[in-house]
Amino acid sequence: MDIDAFTAVHSKEWERLSELARRRRLDGAEADELVRLYQAVATHLSTVRSAAPDPAVVSRLSELLVRARAKIAGSHEPSWRGVVRFAVVTAPAALYRIRWWTHAITAGALLVAVIAGVNVATDPEALRAMGTPSEQERYVNEAFAAYYDPGAEFAGLVWLNNFKIAWQCIGGGITGIYPLFVLWQNSVAVGSIGGMMAAHGELDTFLTLITPHGLLELTAIFVAGAAGLRLFWSWVDPGPLKRSTSLAREGRALVTAAVTLMVTLGVSGLIEGFVTGSSMFWWLKIVIGAIALAAFWAYVYVLGGRAVRDGETGDLSADEAGAYAVTAG
Repeated sequence: MDIDAFTAVHSKEWERLSELARRRRLDGAEADELVRLYQAVATHLSTVRSAAPDPAVVSRLSELLVRARAKIAGSHEPSWRGVVRFAVVTAPAALYRIRWWTHAITAGALLVAVIAGVNVATDPEALRAMGTPSEQERYVNEAFAAYYDPGAEFAGLVWLNNFKIAWQCIGGGITGIYPLFVLWQNSVAVGSIGGMMAAHGELDTFLTLITPHGLLELTAIFVAGAAGLRLFWSWVDPGPLKRSTSLAREGRALVTAAVTLMVTLGVSGLIEGFVTGSSMFWWLKIVIGAIALAAFWAYVYVLGGRAVRDGETGDLSADEAGAYAVTAG
């Protein structure tokens, strides 16, 4: 298709649609014309994308359609339908797209934690760095278990702290370094505490108290780290998109992931606040944590996988975000 000839034939329609979309008031005939031209230009955009994806024309028509759609539909009114779609389509798609990043980060973080723990448990010098013998005894025998104080207030504090860590990973992701620093710091801290507990013969206490909520909580932190690093990679390797466009698209999708993690960490906070420190059997606490983790990954793989196969990315729709222009690769 000759894109110049196509533009020459339809430019008057595009200009007329632009004019109508800018007007503050339209009479009945003009409103009908606006709708007709919107449909026609939407067809033009589809034709250009499939036959001759010229970046300038695609960008021009996309922006024109966004303005015209806003004129036709007015401002978007939130509805339960939109909330449900976000929960069962948009959010799981965003998490599914970064699943391999999450699995890689999980493996790396666990390896760091295990190495740190073994080091503290077997190296007297590393163990001494954890505090004086009396401080270690007090922490192992009293403070560690006492920290998990059942109740809503404790659950809320835990949620705020974990969500802060998650946002640090996502918000600092563009640097490519800060998420790794946060993950390293937390992995070493958790591993070192486990190593100190093991050195004092209380590894079982450590595992039974951290596992119920930690399965979901740590997974959420690893997802946040994956989201942050994926944001960094979106401008390192933008593919056929401009770097700014790739970064914007990935950023919008990862805000979706962040909202989902807020809920996920809320669930892990409830488990930590009402299950971990409770008088339940230890095995029942772990089963509850395992069910929560399994539900999370089922949500990601079942709903997210289906959404991605249907073309979802976790980003806004083309109408809401505007179409993007390709660049030569």
